[in-house]
Amino acid sequence: MFAYILRRIFYAIPILIGVNLLTFTLFFVVNSPDDMARMHLGEKHLTPEAIEKWKHNRGYDKPLLYNDKAEGAGKFTDTIFFTKSVSLFAFRFGSADDGRDIGQDILQRMWPSLAIAVPVFIVGILFNITFALLLAFFRGTYLDVWGVILCVVLMSISALFYIIGGQYLVGKMLHLVPISGYDTGLNSFKFLILPVIIGVIGGIGAGTRWYRTIFLEEINKDYVRTARAKGLSELRVLFRHVLKNAMIPILTGAVVIIPQLFMGSLLTESFFGIPGLGSYTIDAIQSQDFAIVRAMVFLGSVAYIVGLIMTDISYTLVDPRIRLD
Repeated sequence: MFAYILRRIFYAIPILIGVNLLTFTLFFVVNSPDDMARMHLGEKHLTPEAIEKWKHNRGYDKPLLYNDKAEGAGKFTDTIFFTKSVSLFAFRFGSADDGRDIGQDILQRMWPSLAIAVPVFIVGILFNITFALLLAFFRGTYLDVWGVILCVVLMSISALFYIIGGQYLVGKMLHLVPISGYDTGLNSFKFLILPVIIGVIGGIGAGTRWYRTIFLEEINKDYVRTARAKGLSELRVLFRHVLKNAMIPILTGAVVIIPQLFMGSLLTESFFGIPGLGSYTIDAIQSQDFAIVRAMVFLGSVAYIVGLIMTDISYTLVDPRIRLD
């Protein structure tokens, strides 16, 4: 097991390097530090002196890859690439444009993001699988047909409708929970309940249809017909055989959601005023804080690769044919 995990980590290193190089190219080659300064300063303060001062304050006045004015290892380390890109592998994210430590901000904001994303992830998967099993059990009946129609309708509605509609109905009309804001400790529950419910409802359509398709594909296989021929009930066939053998595609689909557990939801956090990583990224984009955007892109890549490794490991728990050699 340890050797397999170590091997998967080594496989992930070239991917992270590729993402890092691509991000560096987009931020510092295609979009040069001079371009960043012009976008950030605007036309009113756009003078050569202001541009150089802006670049110097953020360390963007150094050479990109090679510093011929430095000595020894400084020729490579005293560059934008080393200080702004290579340092990300050590999770040194530097400072934002306003001087705040990005790493400290991430540590503080990751908990509100997890407080929303983890319940949505767990409750959503349990509800969607249960609903999909119900439709698969009554496949071909009116319940199945109307269930699929409901899923298509839910999929067709924009996420903004759920957010704004939920805020207006539950928060403004019924006054059950606050529309926006956040608090720490147990007081955070009243601010999180509505975003969690909206997140679960917003994912019912796509999630249920995905799981229903998987279950119906498994139901038509030979081992299911054999189980029925042995006299097993339909419920036992569904839960003991179909659900178990459908776990691999279910786990594969779940890996797409794992980065969101850490990175947060951009829309939900922004509309509900929750100080998570999603709103942190949106605010950085709006304020053109390129250091924060680079850090969040790198963290998103790390989270996705970690999700892939966890998924590969979990395959061994649901499929005895897979071994970690």
